Amino acid sequence: MTEGPRDCSIANAMEVIGERWSLLALREVFFGARRFDQIIRNTGASRDILTARLRKLVEAGILEKRLYEEHPPRYEYVLTEAGHALNHVLLNLMAWGDKYVTEGPPPTVWRHACGAELAPETVCAHCREPVRERDMTLVRSTRRVRDQGV
Repeated sequence: MTEGPRDCSIANAMEVIGERWSLLALREVFFGARRFDQIIRNTGASRDILTARLRKLVEAGILEKRLYEEHPPRYEYVLTEAGHALNHVLLNLMAWGDKYVTEGPPPTVWRHACGAELAPETVCAHCREPVRERDMTLVRSTRRVRDQGV
């Protein structure tokens, strides 16, 4: 038996949300677009790709598909608890894109309830201090074991 790739929650999460159209569909639901036609218009995804990505997000428990019209049957997509938990991820990804990828001013700006322009920051849940690489110590990291067979 040999060591395989690192067992990692980032890799596990990427299996579910780590594709461009999945993230853009989630962005649209966060922005308030919950119907298929709104999401497709705002993302530019093809119908078949968006259908597949939305189905995967529903199966993963990130979105819930709710009937809003019976004749003909029409559905909207609503964030679940797991979906709402991705808000921080998307905000931080957007902030990274604003700083390192997007030329010019950020295309999307949010205002916080305090009145200031939102600048997301990851903080320690225990002490509320900002999380910096120099303050982190790896406690555990496991690898999968591969059976080499005989």
